[in-house]
Amino acid sequence: MKKDKEKVLDEVWTEDRVREFLNVEAKAGVDADFHRLLKAYQSMRADDFELFIGMFLEAGGNINAVDSAQRSVLSYAKEHRNSDNYIAALEKHGASL
Repeated sequence: MKKDKEKVLDEVWTEDRVREFLNVEAKAGVDADFHRLLKAYQSMRADDFELFIGMFLEAGGNINAVDSAQRSVLSYAKEHRNSDNYIAALEKHGASL
C-alpha cells in the first residue's frame, strides 16, 4: 500500500512563498497577527521564519500579539526544545514576554 503523502524535507521556500503567510486568515475571534505568526512558526524553518518576521513587521504586524489565553508566539516557542533559532529571531525583532 502506498502512502498518501510523502514527507518533504529541506523544501526550498521562495520569498513569495514566505510572503503568502501574510495573508493567512484567522478564525473569528482569533487575533490575526498571532495566527499568522503561529502558522509561520509551525510551518517554516528558522531562516525562513526570520525572513517572514521582517515582512510581517514591515506590513504593520504586532510581534507581541496574543491568543485568547494571553500567550504570545514567543511564549509557545520557549516551551519547545529545538526552538532556539526561532526564539532568537523573535527577540531580535522585539518580541518579549
